[in-house]
Amino acid sequence: MYTINRTPTTEMEVTSIRLERDLKEHLKKLAGSQGYQALIRDVLWNYVQQKSGQFRPSLTPDQIRASVAAIAQQEETCALTGKIIKPHERMILGWTTTGEMVPLSEGSLAA
Repeated sequence: MYTINRTPTTEMEVTSIRLERDLKEHLKKLAGSQGYQALIRDVLWNYVQQKSGQFRPSLTPDQIRASVAAIAQQEETCALTGKIIKPHERMILGWTTTGEMVPLSEGSLAA
């Protein structure tokens, strides 16, 4: 995930957002000690970076433990290169050292 320089919360703008109770509880579990609001900010920054074309991959090929061929069912962004993978295009699903499955474009694991 894209990581931003942390801005002190005193310099942030307060924004209200309504979340389903279940969603909030899931976010809290996923966030752990990071806190769910920081996780939401990270998710939003990652989305903005991907959609704006300024995606900065946070993975390296050596963090991929295994991979399988796949076909994209929706638009994806390669976790290594930032390349857009279009629906119905061949792609790779990479299993990371942290146990996540991430989308990879063909050739992105080539040395």
